[in-house]
Amino acid sequence: MAFVRSIKYILIVVCIFCFVPLWSQNTVPSKGSQIIVEKAETFYYKKIGEIEYQWMVGKVRMRQDNVYMSCDSALLLGNRIRAYSKVLIQQTDTLTIFADSLWYDGDTHIADLWGNVIMVNGTQKIFTKQLKYNLATKIAEYHNGAILYDGKTKLKSTTGYYYVNDKTIYFKDKVIITDPTFNLKADTLKFRTDTRVATFLGPTLISQDTTNIYCEAGYYDIQNHKAEFRQHAQYEGKDTKAAADTIFYDGIEKSVSLIGKAHYKKGKEIAVADKIVHYDDTKITSLYGHADYQNDKQALRGDEIHYNGTDGSFHTVGRSRVSDPPQILEADHINYSKGKGYGKAFGDVVWQDTSSRIIVKCDTTYFDKVKDYLKAFGRRPLLISYEGKDSTFLTADTLKAFKQIRELDSSRIFLAYHDVRILRKDMQGISDSLSYNTKDSILVFYKVPILWSDTTQFTADTMMVFMSHGQIKKVYMRQNSLIINSPDQKFFNQIKGRDVNAWFIERKLNNMFVEGNAEAVYYALDNNKAYIGVNKCISSTMTLLFKENKVNDIYFVTNPQSKFIPMTRANHDKLKLPGFKWEYAKRPKVLADLF
Repeated sequence: MAFVRSIKYILIVVCIFCFVPLWSQNTVPSKGSQIIVEKAETFYYKKIGEIEYQWMVGKVRMRQDNVYMSCDSALLLGNRIRAYSKVLIQQTDTLTIFADSLWYDGDTHIADLWGNVIMVNGTQKIFTKQLKYNLATKIAEYHNGAILYDGKTKLKSTTGYYYVNDKTIYFKDKVIITDPTFNLKADTLKFRTDTRVATFLGPTLISQDTTNIYCEAGYYDIQNHKAEFRQHAQYEGKDTKAAADTIFYDGIEKSVSLIGKAHYKKGKEIAVADKIVHYDDTKITSLYGHADYQNDKQALRGDEIHYNGTDGSFHTVGRSRVSDPPQILEADHINYSKGKGYGKAFGDVVWQDTSSRIIVKCDTTYFDKVKDYLKAFGRRPLLISYEGKDSTFLTADTLKAFKQIRELDSSRIFLAYHDVRILRKDMQGISDSLSYNTKDSILVFYKVPILWSDTTQFTADTMMVFMSHGQIKKVYMRQNSLIINSPDQKFFNQIKGRDVNAWFIERKLNNMFVEGNAEAVYYALDNNKAYIGVNKCISSTMTLLFKENKVNDIYFVTNPQSKFIPMTRANHDKLKLPGFKWEYAKRPKVLADLF
């Protein structure tokens, strides 16, 4: 027996010295293959019954097919091995496992490793105190905590499953990732060792500088600095909060995209939309779908909003609304440059000043927020003043509005030109141009304007209409003034002079003062309201009193001349005063006549 043992030991030593490792493509132990001892400094052999015991000490090397193991000492029990100190398993040229001790079953190909266990696969290193590894399936698992180092990234968890062939690791329970660019805490995480993509399979919190991101599903592409967060996704920064169905982060572009029920808040800025994209470098925030943005000064609403947080500039796409109290602007598109203080809105524009109770509708408008200036044009801009019970409707080729900035006075002035048309319940008119001051409610008509009130027509070189509480109080006519009144549009009462002041009470003409070469032609009626004749009067000045829009009394001053002509002798055409022109066809009667 001693001789046999000596021969066997010599053969083993010869085999060890002749051994040169040759890697094959198949590194998985074959079924039924035996563990072979390649080398040991000291070797003990013993057989008890049918079980063979081999005890090896000193630089022990073994193999099973193309899997190689080494340690300081080992006990081989049939096809199982217990290894101690400086344990090493090498399955491929990239996968190596180090441990303090090992229990390996050569039939099941399962290795249990203890102590300071290190599993190395390429650039990934797993450190743990206990590891189970199936050399056949190439699946490793641990349940007492481990740390994975992948370059500069450190992953830690209580439980883990490493699928070497699939290059995938599942981390569970108290998962922590530490990276120079971020920190992560999760419940469950899948990590691809080749692509370095972490997939979130449960509640996850990612911290980066002063920002935190929470989600319950998604992924983080560490190598390409991209991430997607889903299911109750939330973002929180130093003074920023955001939430959406999905949050997408691009570390290269330094952008955050909120997709689906997106909500974003930064300081006093609040944004809500179907999708929000924020670029940290440019400070540009883009909102898409049911977009709503507001800060401490203004509120924006539209299909799309693109806002520059650096200078406050913005532009919108689709039906949009900008609320900058007391001004509100609506349009299909709005562009605004805060640096220039200048903007443009076009497409069914509606602008209103709630303090002045003014609305402007047009196709295109330019506006200057610094100077509080507005220019409206295209498609006959419409101005609506809704002071009092009745509204004033005014159109022109162009409308302008600006504020008079004076001490204790910030009234707004409106200019309208050309082809001005105005419509009110108690007054209608046309002129070349017009101005309106919201402070004193004075309308000034230029270049031979024509006004109508009830059955009366007013013409002059220039006219001023004084309003109070939404009603006409006075009309001042300057140069070449002519008033024509005709209840039946057959016979015409006329009053002419250089300048005329006409006062109204309860929307009706009450009295009139004519100054400078005053002339009057008015038809007299009997008690049955039948015409009996015509009065023609001339005076330097005269005062007329009206009742039911008809002349009731006339007072003459300075050399008056008066003549009564019976109806049977009156030449009605010759009674028409110089400049007479009845323009009833030009009178706006309904809103459509303004366009």
